[in-house]
Amino acid sequence: MASPGAAPPAAAAAAASSSSSSSSFLGFSVSSRDPGRLPSRRAGGLGARNRKKGWKRWRGPEAKLGWELGDWLEERASELRHLGGPVSEKPDETLFFLDTSNKQQDQKQKPTKERPLKIDLILQPDSKVPPPKDILAYQVPNGRKLKRKLQLWEKLAEKGVVPRKERLLQQRLQNPPKADAAGTDSGTNPSREFYDIWSDSNPLDKALAGKDAWFLEQTKKQLVKRPDRLKKAPSELPAMEVIPPGGSYNPSFQSHQALLLQAFEVELGRQKAEERLQRQLNFPTAAEAPTQETVFQEQCEGLMEEESEGEEGQDSPLVPQEEGLQAVSTSDPHLLTATAVGEKKTERQRKKEKAAKQLKARELSQKTARRRQQELFQLRSIRPQLKQREAELQRRKRRREAKRKLEAVQPKRLGRLKYKEPDVDVQLSTELAESLRMLKPEGSILRDRFKSLQKRNLIEPRERAKFKRKYRLKYVEKRAFREITL
Repeated sequence: MASPGAAPPAAAAAAASSSSSSSSFLGFSVSSRDPGRLPSRRAGGLGARNRKKGWKRWRGPEAKLGWELGDWLEERASELRHLGGPVSEKPDETLFFLDTSNKQQDQKQKPTKERPLKIDLILQPDSKVPPPKDILAYQVPNGRKLKRKLQLWEKLAEKGVVPRKERLLQQRLQNPPKADAAGTDSGTNPSREFYDIWSDSNPLDKALAGKDAWFLEQTKKQLVKRPDRLKKAPSELPAMEVIPPGGSYNPSFQSHQALLLQAFEVELGRQKAEERLQRQLNFPTAAEAPTQETVFQEQCEGLMEEESEGEEGQDSPLVPQEEGLQAVSTSDPHLLTATAVGEKKTERQRKKEKAAKQLKARELSQKTARRRQQELFQLRSIRPQLKQREAELQRRKRRREAKRKLEAVQPKRLGRLKYKEPDVDVQLSTELAESLRMLKPEGSILRDRFKSLQKRNLIEPRERAKFKRKYRLKYVEKRAFREITL
C-alpha cells in the first residue's frame, strides 16, 4: 500500500519524461544553458581551442577528416616510392600474371640463371625516385669564360688562325734545335728521349766529362760527399732477433730447460751482487768488533822491522859506489892509472877508448856471423820452433778476430748509463699453455723495441725521469675535518 505523500508510478514516469524533454531545451542567447543540466566544473566550458588540453574536447568531424586525409596522402606517397605510382592507375599486366608452368616440371629442371645474393638484394635501392642531381659536381671554375674562349678559338680555327702556344710548338717541331760540337743539345728539343737525371749515363753530363776538378767545382754544383762513418751500420745486430727455442709455443723439454737455466743464472748473479753489497754495508757484530789489543797490534805493525832494516843498511849507500868504481876500473886494463872523476881526459885516453870500442864491435859482428853460419846446420831443429811460433801467431789472430766480432755486437757506451740486458721472458713448466688459445703473452713489444734500439747503438741507454718536488708538501687541517674529528 503506498503512502499518501508518495507519487504514483505514472506521475514518476511523467516527471522522467518531462526531465528528458527539458534536457533538449535550447536557450535564445549564447550564454543560456539547460536548467535541468548541472553547471560545468570549468567556467570556460570546453576550453580554448588553440590549447592541447582542448584538442580532445573540440575534436569533431573536421578533425576526423584531417586524419583521413593524412593517411590517404601517406599511402599515396608510399605507392609512389615503392611502385612508381598509384595501384589503381597501373595496368593489369603489371600487377598480375598467368602461371602456365608446371610445378613438378619446374622442380626437376635446374635454374639456368643464378640468383643474386640476399645481401645484394638488401643493398639495392627500394625507392623509385631518382636521387637529386649534385649541381656542385658539374660546376667548373670560370666555366662561362672558358666556354666563350673555346668558341672564339673555334671560329678563329675555321679562318686558319692558330693560338700562339700552338704556333710556337709547331715551329719547334719543324725546326728542332741543333746539337753543339760535343754532340749534346740544350735540352729544349721536345722530340728527345727520356732519361734519368740521377743515373750515371745522363746526356747532360757528357759535356763535363774529363774536365778539371776545379772547373767542375766552379761550374757545376757537386754533391756533398757522404762520410765513411755513415756508410757503416752502428751495430751488426739484426733489427729483429729470434728468441731462443725455449721461448716459443709448445717448446721441447731440452730447449725449455736450457732457457730456464739461462734465466736462473741471471737471477743468481743478481742475488749474489745484492748479497755482496749487503755484506759490505753491514755493521760488524760484537764478536767481530775491534778490541784494544787488536787496535794496538795494528798500530805497532811493522815498526820493529823498519828499525832493524835501518841499522843494517847504514853503510849500504856506499857499497854501490865502490862496486861501480871497481867495475869501471877493471873493465879496461889501460885505465888502471886513470885520474879521479871530473878531470879532463887526454888525447891518448880518448884514442884508446875509441880503439877499444871498435875492437868490441868487430868481435860482436864476427860472433854474430859465426852464429848465423852455425844455424844453417840447425834447420831441422829450428823447423818445429817455427811451426810452434806460427801456430801461436794464428791462435792470437783468431782470438783477436773473435774479440773484434764480439765487440761489434756488444752495445757501446754512448751516455752516462750502461746498457742493461732485459729480463728473459720465460714461463715455468707449470705455466706452459696446452693450446694456442690459452697462451699468455710475455713481456712488452714496446719495451722490446726500445731495448733493441739501445742495443744496436741507435740511441743511448735511458731511464725513466724521476719526479722531483720543487716545494715540500704542507699539510693543513681543514675546519670541516676538525669538526668531525673533535
